[in-house]
Amino acid sequence: MTPNIEIVKEEVLSNNWYVLKKMTFKYQKGDGSWETQAREAYDRGNGATILLYNREKQTVILTRQFRMPTFLNGNKTGMLIEACAGLLDMDSPEDCIRRETEEETGYRVTNVRKVGEAYMSPGSVTEILYFFVAEYASHMLTGHGGGVAKEQEEIEVLELSFGQAMHMVETGEIRDAKTIMLLQYAQLHGLLQLENKPQHILIAGPYRSNTGDDPVLIEANMRLMNETALRVYEMGHMPVLGEWYALPLMKTAGSCRIGDEIFDRLFHPSAVRLLSHCDAVLRIGGPSKGADEMVAIAIAKGKMIYLELDDIPVLV
Repeated sequence: MTPNIEIVKEEVLSNNWYVLKKMTFKYQKGDGSWETQAREAYDRGNGATILLYNREKQTVILTRQFRMPTFLNGNKTGMLIEACAGLLDMDSPEDCIRRETEEETGYRVTNVRKVGEAYMSPGSVTEILYFFVAEYASHMLTGHGGGVAKEQEEIEVLELSFGQAMHMVETGEIRDAKTIMLLQYAQLHGLLQLENKPQHILIAGPYRSNTGDDPVLIEANMRLMNETALRVYEMGHMPVLGEWYALPLMKTAGSCRIGDEIFDRLFHPSAVRLLSHCDAVLRIGGPSKGADEMVAIAIAKGKMIYLELDDIPVLV
């Protein structure tokens, strides 16, 4: 149902940085009766935002800057990690985001692609934000970025692995809505996937965690990882478990029991070494300090992180 609205009164409460209005209006409810309401609306114009990504490097470009409203609402430093963004002013969304990208990040991109638009805070702010994505490369870098000094901008440019950025969303290090939306769009639509290229994927899950070293429970954990590896293989990729390397090595080296000196010397270290030869990590199963360590190391190495089988592209 589309409601009938009659504007009764419009008052400008503030016209300092942007325009804050108080709108008094009559609203016809579903039962036909009319009700007088009053709301405040903050008009700062419309804006655009963009995620820069590089398939070859598996990286994204984000920014970090001080945001006073977040400082007033629980962000102790006031610093916020964001996708590049800016107000349209008199430009089209496409022209705006190309301009803002060069000013903030130093990259001059022309191949921008619109992927959506949204009201970001419809209860109080009039703004529509236009969302874009674009691939970037080193030859597009024209300067250091950092924003425009006369606009009192001081912006730090961040180049992060895509896996690290997604992990920062999970941990709360990235809390900006537009940035989360763009990163999730990139993940859902496989923007950073190397087309038709099988990946070497490490399956990371609990082995002895929470088993009390019960061999039956350990065997169940291994079965889950092996079954997952088979599914990854059937999707067209090459799976691997750290245990596939570590267990035969430990046996050959003379390990007699779980947790002995040889076990500790070979089990996790061999998986860490294996990570250097993998493209991605799939984290499965329940709590596991070792599996979480593999994810953390993979993020530091710039590897892709998958948390669900459905996140992995199917090649066959």
